[in-house]
Amino acid sequence: MGSKQPVSVLVVIHAMDGQALLIERADKPGYWQSVTGSREGDESLRDTALRELAEETGLILERDDVRLSDWGIVNRYEIYPHWRHRYPDGVTHNDEHVFGLCLERPLAVTLAPREHLAQLWLPWDEAAAKVFSPSNAEALRLLPQKLAAATQA
Repeated sequence: MGSKQPVSVLVVIHAMDGQALLIERADKPGYWQSVTGSREGDESLRDTALRELAEETGLILERDDVRLSDWGIVNRYEIYPHWRHRYPDGVTHNDEHVFGLCLERPLAVTLAPREHLAQLWLPWDEAAAKVFSPSNAEALRLLPQKLAAATQA
């Protein structure tokens, strides 16, 4: 069994026009998702989000970059059986903390080739329909609300 922590982040990268970035998993072709990854050591959840953004997309942000926001959502879900070997024995559930990264416009990112095969910008509703994870789809469906709040701020 593995040593992966059952605490992760989901980072929805989106543009002001309502498009969201999806990346295709290398270990499961056809599985599209937002940036996601597990906490390492005792790093903060924000630091986990920043690290995963850099590793999976090449986007390097300062720690206090206001474009990255904690949405205050925690999803607890059962870990898919084909990924449980990454976690300690007996671990069956993960706590996923949702963040958003709002960019001015869609842009190409640099994928980690061992982790992801392709990238795609889609309108939020099409992105929500394409992702394999129900919690990822739910987060994407929040984009209109998040964008409306951002334009009123």
